[in-house]
Amino acid sequence: MIEARRLHILRAVADHNTVTAAAAALYLTPSAVSQQLAALEQETGHKLVERGARGVTLTAAGEILLTHTNSVLAQLERAEAELAAYSTGEAGTVTLASFATGIGLVVGPALTQLAVRAPGIRVRVQDAEGDASLPMLLDRRIDVAVAVEYRGAPGADDDRITRVPLYAEPFDAVLPVGHRLTDAEWVPLSELARDTWIGPYPGNPCHDVVVLACEHAGFSPQFEHSSDDFRAVVALASAGAGVALVPRSALHGMDLTAAAVRPVDGAAPARKVFAAVRHGAEAHPLIRPVIDALREAAVG
Repeated sequence: MIEARRLHILRAVADHNTVTAAAAALYLTPSAVSQQLAALEQETGHKLVERGARGVTLTAAGEILLTHTNSVLAQLERAEAELAAYSTGEAGTVTLASFATGIGLVVGPALTQLAVRAPGIRVRVQDAEGDASLPMLLDRRIDVAVAVEYRGAPGADDDRITRVPLYAEPFDAVLPVGHRLTDAEWVPLSELARDTWIGPYPGNPCHDVVVLACEHAGFSPQFEHSSDDFRAVVALASAGAGVALVPRSALHGMDLTAAAVRPVDGAAPARKVFAAVRHGAEAHPLIRPVIDALREAAVG
């Protein structure tokens, strides 16, 4: 008989590529993870992982078992959801991770709705970058992720998660006052090819959006200054340090007296925001109202 918790460990090792990283995500010791993998290999009668200089990879048998693992764990999530629905109580805690702007735009309004509609549901919110919340979700550290589309993100067809689209927002050009394009109604990105750029660090989903938009305009942006805090990005642009592309909602409430904000000409770059839960958990009586509230807040 294969133990489900060992399947969860197998998936964590496949996701993180090393025993040490999987152990940290699962709050276990590396030796405990290795012991559970060995026990799983004994249960199945197959070698499931190969250890090498670059980490751990699954064998062919391990890949086969991983395919079934995703289905089994999703089914267990559904079982927990049905049992929770069967029970009389609808009170409990849901842990949610979102990037800062998402917290302001949809998470906060959703909490206001939930306080009226489902006062028994307590939502614990964690601030996490748009590419960090999905690994947290898969590692079961959170129940709901508000994430941003990025290169390498699990796709809509990934059988580990269920995605709910929330909103897409354009990026606007932020220019220092006195820039040659401040009088333009729309800013063609190609006209900024020779400018110094300010933007998020590589790995941040918004960095990908900016780079791809510039590549489509025929150039690679030359980043001189980097920050994942858009307030810092705008402050640098206001000081004349360079130009930037910033999500429109991130500009709300900022001091823009020394900067000019202009829409991008043509197909504006945008970040696509979605909520995600582990596949099978979308019907859980604690999680479903949270997802519904996020969706309604996004529409509003």
